[in-house]
Amino acid sequence: MKLFDVYPLYDVTPVSAKGIVVTDDKGQEYLDFYGGHAVISIGHTHPHYINRIKDQLDKIGFYSNAVQNPLQVELATKLGKLSQCVDYNLFLCNSGAEANENALKLASFQTGKSRIIAFKNSFHGRTSAAVAATDNEKINAPLNKQQKVTFLPFDDSTAFENEVKKGDVCAVIIETIQGVGGLDEPSAAFYQKIAAISKENEVILIADEVQSGFGRSGKFFAFQHHNIQPDIITIAKGMGNGFPVAGVLIHEKIEASYGLLGTTFGGNHLACAATLAVLEVMEKEHLMANAHHLGEYFLNKAKEIPQVKRTKGKGLMLGLEFDFEVAELRKKLINEHHLFTGGAKDKHVLRILPALNITKADMDVFFDKLKMALS
Repeated sequence: MKLFDVYPLYDVTPVSAKGIVVTDDKGQEYLDFYGGHAVISIGHTHPHYINRIKDQLDKIGFYSNAVQNPLQVELATKLGKLSQCVDYNLFLCNSGAEANENALKLASFQTGKSRIIAFKNSFHGRTSAAVAATDNEKINAPLNKQQKVTFLPFDDSTAFENEVKKGDVCAVIIETIQGVGGLDEPSAAFYQKIAAISKENEVILIADEVQSGFGRSGKFFAFQHHNIQPDIITIAKGMGNGFPVAGVLIHEKIEASYGLLGTTFGGNHLACAATLAVLEVMEKEHLMANAHHLGEYFLNKAKEIPQVKRTKGKGLMLGLEFDFEVAELRKKLINEHHLFTGGAKDKHVLRILPALNITKADMDVFFDKLKMALS
């Protein structure tokens, strides 16, 4: 048996990591400015994270959601406090796609409607409804296209209002900052208009914070930069620092009933321990503030590079846009300068997603390596 091809693979085999340094099987060290798709939020092998999971594993690693799990209650309380989203109920699952899938399903249950509004260049996952709401023909199978999804321009509230007035929309799903699409973000006025129109027309507003959440933007959630309150918030990636865990934050005005949502592995003891460790480190080390300040430092340093056409993003969810496609630059950064970065659907954008406890010194090394690769 061989593996099913998923990604074209770089010739790197990581075997250990610490902080933002990844070491391969040949002993070569790489500076990690991508975090495995924004997953590594508190650095690789953070001591508190490792100890929290080990301690939990010594007690119990898993049992089903048919019994009490006090860790879930502890997690919901801690998450509500740190995110300031105390008016929500938490459903725990395993991945960002699953979180978005359940959010869309819940919106349809709540409204009795079935059409979804999503946005151009969006990415919400690879499962049925989530991938239908993803603007990528290459990964949308005929089965997925049976979903009723309308894609609109990202910053056109008039187009949104015209679609909502047709009366059949159950939900609008939006990334506050587009990740895979290329770090685009409309104005605060757009978000506020979308929120107001949704509320007036009983459309469920879903904020996909899978990549932008958990402090990455400099606030706990990126939508908090725009003074709006979504009905549902989806989270994953940085939530577990590498442990598979995700969640759906559901405003308490949305009715819950037994059997509406369910999961076998979601919210298991190890997943809760991993997430609690992330939240504890975020709070103790003031990582949201660090993401904000280091993001500003990064954007200012980027202005010194003539080849950078435009900077994008907030906090430590950042993009550098060039006049050329960046695929070869990324290869050069990995192979010659031992630096991990990310790409995007916009092939001119280099995506930067380091751990939230990165330092100015780390960023200075990043820019030294980038300048050498561009010279």
